[in-house]
Order: sequence, then C-alpha cells, then structure tokens
Amino acid sequence: MEENRHRPIRSFVLRTGRMTPGQERAFKEYWPRYGVDFDPAQPLDFSALFGNRNPVWVEIGFGDGESLATMARAFPERNYLGIEVHTPGVGHLLLKLAEEDIGNVRVMSADAMEILRQVIPASSLSGVQLFFPDPWHKKKHHKRRIVQPAFVELMATLLKPGGLFHAATDWEDYAEHMLRHFSARDDLFENLSDSNGYLPQPDSRPTTKFERRGQRLGHGVWDLMFRRTSVQPSSG
Repeated sequence: MEENRHRPIRSFVLRTGRMTPGQERAFKEYWPRYGVDFDPAQPLDFSALFGNRNPVWVEIGFGDGESLATMARAFPERNYLGIEVHTPGVGHLLLKLAEEDIGNVRVMSADAMEILRQVIPASSLSGVQLFFPDPWHKKKHHKRRIVQPAFVELMATLLKPGGLFHAATDWEDYAEHMLRHFSARDDLFENLSDSNGYLPQPDSRPTTKFERRGQRLGHGVWDLMFRRTSVQPSSG
C-alpha cells in the first residue's frame, strides 16, 4: 500500500493496442538491431550504441515513427534515440528503419522519464524533441503534463551547452504552459524566438499525419525552441 501511495505521476496513458503481423515480426527480427532494452543500472554509452561519436538527439514519444525516420534520413550526421511506449508505433518504426536501411536510429520502449533520469548521461545530448505530447487538457490533470519545473531542470542537466530543446503542440494552453516553465529558467535556457514566444515550424520538423489532420480541422500548431546556455543548474 505504501508503494502505491508514492507511485510517480505518469505523463502518459499506456495504450498497447493491437500490433499487425508485420509489426510483431519487426519486434522479433529488428529489435536486436535497433532496440535498446531499459536497464536502470546500466547508463547508455552512445558511442558504443551507435558506433560513432556523432551528436545525439532524443525524441520523446515518436508516435508511429514516420517523422523520426524522415529526420534521420535528412540528418545522417546525427544519431537519434527514439522513446515510445505504444508498441504498434514501435513496431511500425522498426519496419521503417529496416526497409529503408536507416542506421542512425535506436529505439527504447519504456517510460521516458525513467530513461531520462536513470540512463542518459549528463551533458550528453545535443537535442531533445517533444512533439505533440498528451496535453492533459483538464486543469486537474495539468500535474500529469511531462513539462514541469523538474523536467526543465532535467533538460538543463542532460543537454550540452548549446543543445536544443524543441517542442511542438496543437494545444495552445499547453504551449503557454511550456513557454512559461522554460522562460522561468532564463538562467539556463535562451528562447530562440526573437519575440521570446513561438517560432514558425522549422524545416527540420516534418509535418506529421496527426498534424495534417488537425490542420484540416483548423487547429493551430505552436513550436518552441530553447537553447541550453553554459550556466550549470544548481544542485539545490
């Protein structure tokens, strides 16, 4: 009972879904090549994982992985670690990576916050991407949003000086929420918007199927990008 009382708040709902036969096959055949098992006792060694020392970018919640695969093709000089708990989406990406022989992506399927806190080395990331996270739109659920003051501190710890945090959402209230929390730590992050607000969609972020559907319905999209400064976060 005591353990349940202190269970961490989740920023996602686990929806395993039904995998297609192809996605199931992808797990069996391609997980050994692209997948990374989560072991909280074993920090990741990116140079060993990718076989090079290229900059590492993490995408939190890559959905079906189509946009992540597109970015990996467009930026072969980067390494990408994609994190997703939705198993059909993971299977879809594994198939895509194998079909197109994309070698600069690795995949983890576990709670992103546990991965970030426990196995990502400090100052090891050149970028973190958070595209269309669950907005938890009801006010009583705002505490479940992944972007909180502790998340901002964690990003400051994991990103190298000059590293980028890039988020996008189609929920304006969540965009304001993220902007407020990152702007509050202007000692650690610099907003790349000239107006200290939002940016037009950069060419580096592909438009997703989910996003196009929202645009047809008249939804707006807000992009935020913050650069990590050279100041170190306080230990207190």
